[in-house]
Amino acid sequence: MNITAQMVKELRDKTGAGMMDAKKALVETDGDMEKAMEVLRQKGMASADKKMGRIAAEGLIASFVNDSCGAMVEVNCETDFVAKNDEFKELTSGLAQFVAESNPADVDTLLASTCPKCGKVISEVIKEKIASIGEKITFRRFVRYEGNTATYIHNGKIGVLIETDKKDDELMNDICLHIASSAPEFISRAEIPQSVIDHETEIEMGKEDLQKKPENIRAKIVEGRVNKLMASRVLLEQPFVKNPDVTVGQLIEGKLTIQKFTRYTLGEGLEKRQDNFAEEVMSQVKG
Repeated sequence: MNITAQMVKELRDKTGAGMMDAKKALVETDGDMEKAMEVLRQKGMASADKKMGRIAAEGLIASFVNDSCGAMVEVNCETDFVAKNDEFKELTSGLAQFVAESNPADVDTLLASTCPKCGKVISEVIKEKIASIGEKITFRRFVRYEGNTATYIHNGKIGVLIETDKKDDELMNDICLHIASSAPEFISRAEIPQSVIDHETEIEMGKEDLQKKPENIRAKIVEGRVNKLMASRVLLEQPFVKNPDVTVGQLIEGKLTIQKFTRYTLGEGLEKRQDNFAEEVMSQVKG
């Protein structure tokens, strides 16, 4: 299979590996991206906790919280310039409030709902904004929690929404900041699917630095490595970002329980459009 420069770039973006290492992995796996990522991880050329396959897209993450609920949304546009536009910001924050107050079942239901402020269907409101702003705008996703909620949005690019059993504004805000910074995937160890543990064990067992060790020694080393990796993904076991001497679990012990959390990264999983700047300039010159 012909390994293209674009394939090498994509693998580098996903793993942080060097160009030649990425190309060798693709050649070795006949261009299979998933297998190439595993090869690089086994060789220690890609960090285990790297978020795979996330390519940035433009837009904003916004949230709305009141005394009874909270909501967070992601709305996408084509350029960062539009994402900073006040009209786009107003649209996004308004949609977050609408989700919180109307509790739609899903995105399609939301788009078919009527905005109480203007009396127009939400999909039509978005179409009007597309016409006035001049870019494609997509309502991508939302999450909504009932009860005690808190939120943190970092520059419109990272968003966190949590639900707890008790209200403690300062502590809940600290938890949101921590989640934004440390990107946990689970609240507790009990939430981790066995399939995730098995997959990581398989990768660690295949790493080159362990191949010459006796089977029983290798198994113990792998168990320790996987245990450490799982702890890094669990919110309650992570060192608290403001005070690494305590874990998040120790921080909240006896004070509140974290029931749910969602963390959004703008554009995760979306392909960002690739413009050829030279061609764009030449087309303008010719025009």
